[in-house]
Amino acid sequence: MPWNLDDSRPIYLQLMERIQHDIVSGVYQPGDKLPSVRDLALDAAVNPNTMQKALSELERSGLVYSHRTSGRFITDDSTLLKKIKTDLAQEYISSFLEQMSHLGISGSETLEMIKQTLGGGDNETNS
Repeated sequence: MPWNLDDSRPIYLQLMERIQHDIVSGVYQPGDKLPSVRDLALDAAVNPNTMQKALSELERSGLVYSHRTSGRFITDDSTLLKKIKTDLAQEYISSFLEQMSHLGISGSETLEMIKQTLGGGDNETNS
């Protein structure tokens, strides 16, 4: 998946979000070794110092840890991983609901549309 970075927000934050997303979505599994700073920076087409800053921030959050001579690894803390995944999902839901509201669609209308989409649209045939 391309990195799709833009200039509207700090690049290191976007890098952090992308790596975080890759971790909670299963691209990287708990305990997996991350690619090197240089490899990640090359892949994202950013300066290695910027990638280093993003990874250092992920370390501070506990999502990533480092072994001095072996590189960086994904945490095995399933509680932390679940919390981050839930927090990210809440952000997506809030953003989606805000967009629906801007379209003039109420919460109940949104919920009905979601139910129809998830149910394949056959709610009317169940009546």
